[in-house]
Amino acid sequence: MPPHRHAYRPVVMGRRGAVASAHPLASMAGIRILLEGGNAVDAAVAVGSTLNVVEPFMSSAGGIGLMFVSRRGGAERHVLDFIGRAPAAANAARATEDELAGGPKACATPGNLGGWMAALERFGSMPRGRVLAPAIDWAEQGVPLTFMNTNFIEQARPQLGRSVEAQRLYLSNGGPRPGKIATYKELASTFRQVAEGGSEVFYRGPIAKAIARAVQEAGGWLSESDLAEFKPEWREPIRIGYRGFEICSVPPPFSAFQMLETLNILEGYDLKGWGHNSVDYLHHLIEAIKLGSADRLAYAYAGDTPIKGLLSKAYAKSQRARIDATKAAVSEGERHNREKLPGQIAEGHPATFENEQTTQTLGVPFGSGFAIPGTGLVLNNILKWMDLDPASPNVVKPGRKAGTMMSPTQIFSEGMFRVSVGTPGSYGILQTQPQMQLNVLEFGFNIQEAIEQPRIRVYRDRLLDAEARIPEATRQGLQKRGHTVNVLDDWSWVVGGGQGIMRDPESGALMAGADPRRDGYALAI
Repeated sequence: MPPHRHAYRPVVMGRRGAVASAHPLASMAGIRILLEGGNAVDAAVAVGSTLNVVEPFMSSAGGIGLMFVSRRGGAERHVLDFIGRAPAAANAARATEDELAGGPKACATPGNLGGWMAALERFGSMPRGRVLAPAIDWAEQGVPLTFMNTNFIEQARPQLGRSVEAQRLYLSNGGPRPGKIATYKELASTFRQVAEGGSEVFYRGPIAKAIARAVQEAGGWLSESDLAEFKPEWREPIRIGYRGFEICSVPPPFSAFQMLETLNILEGYDLKGWGHNSVDYLHHLIEAIKLGSADRLAYAYAGDTPIKGLLSKAYAKSQRARIDATKAAVSEGERHNREKLPGQIAEGHPATFENEQTTQTLGVPFGSGFAIPGTGLVLNNILKWMDLDPASPNVVKPGRKAGTMMSPTQIFSEGMFRVSVGTPGSYGILQTQPQMQLNVLEFGFNIQEAIEQPRIRVYRDRLLDAEARIPEATRQGLQKRGHTVNVLDDWSWVVGGGQGIMRDPESGALMAGADPRRDGYALAI
C-alpha cells in the first residue's frame, strides 16, 4: 500500500495559493511571484517562462499555448488562444513528412511569448520584468539538469541534430548529465529585451528579424510578416454538465470537445458501480474515446464545428447506443488516415442535436530542433500535427491553426472553482485528462491519487497501451473483448504527466498534486 493512502506523494495544501507544474523550479517561480504579491496570472507567466529554462525540451517562447483564466471564484471565465498560424508560404506540395517532423519548415508562428504578454496586460498585476525575473535568474546563473532532463535530451539527439545551434545549446561541453549546471545566457538576454520592450521586440523588432532570417536562410517558411501579424485571441469556453459539476474547456478549432464528448457518453453508465479500472469501466472508457476521436477527426478541422450537437446529452445517448459492451470496435486512430480499416467506426451525426489552466508546448521534445542563433530559442514543430494528404480536412495550408489537443480545463460546482488538472501528451491529452477527472469525480480520489493512478491510451484499430500496474487479470479481460493490449512500464510518460489543483468546497483550502512520471512538482502557501 502506498504511504499516502493511494498515492506515493502527499497532497500539497495551502490557503493563499498553489502551483503545480512540470518542474520543481518552475513551481517555485510561481510561488515566488505569489509571495511577492503577484496574482495567479503573474504566477502562471512566471511558471511558463521558467519552464523554457528548466524544461526546454517541452516549453519555449518559440512554442504555442492556451490559457484558461477564471476569476472571482469562478464566476468569470476566459480562454486565451495563443496558437500560432501556419506561415503564409506554407504549402503541402512543397514539404515531406520528415520536413514537417522537424527542421525550419516544421514551425508555426511562435505564440507563447505573445500569449504571456497578453495575459499580463489584461489580468496581471506586476511589471513584465518582475514576472520574468525567475526565468532570467535561472537562465543566467544556471540550472542543474535532472535525471529526467538528461533522459529527454539524450532521446532527442536526432531532433537536435537538425540544427547546429540546437546542438551547441544542449549537447556541447560533454553533453547532458544529471547534476550538470546548464546556462542559457542568450535566452536570458531575449527575456531581458522582452521585459523592457514587451511583445513588440519579439514580433516586430530585432528578435523577429533574427527568427525570420535564420528560418528562411535554412529553407523554411516563417517570415517577418508572419510574426508581425500574430495576435493572441480571447475566446469563450465551451462547457458540459456532469453529475452536478460544470466542466469547461477551450472551444474549436481546438480539440477539447473530444474529451467533453467522452465524459458525456460515460455519464450514462454506473462507472462507480463497475469499479475503478475494472474491465467493464476500461472497456467502456476505451470505446467512448474511440467515438470521440472519430468525431474530432471529422469535425475539428473543417470549420463550423457543430459544437452544440457534439456536446448535447441527446447526442451522447445516441453515441452510447453504438457501444458494444462485449466487443472492441475498430478505430481510425489518432489522426487522419486515407486507408480505412474493415469495420472502422465512423463519426456520428451531431447536427441532428444542434438545439439541445495554462498549457503550452513545442510539439515533440525540442520541437522542430531548429534553434535561432543569438536568442536561445528553439522553435516548435506544430505543423507536424497537420497532414500532407489533400483529402484531409487538416491539410497544411497558409494561416491554418493546428487543431491542438492541448485542453486546459476547469471544473466548477455551484459556480465555484473546484478542480483543474491537465497534462502534456499530444493526442493522448484527450484520453489522459478524462481519466484523471473521473478519478476525482466518480471514484473519490484526491488530486495526487487521481494523477498517480495507472492509465491507458488508445490507438488505431483495437490497439491500446496500459501501464503494468493495471492488473494482469484486467488486461486479459480486455483482450477477451478484442482489445490488443501493449503493456508499458509501471510508470510511463507515454500516458502523460498530470498536474492539478483542487479547492476544498467548505474551507477553501487549495490541494495540489503533480505527476511522478515526469519532473512534476506541486507547492503551496
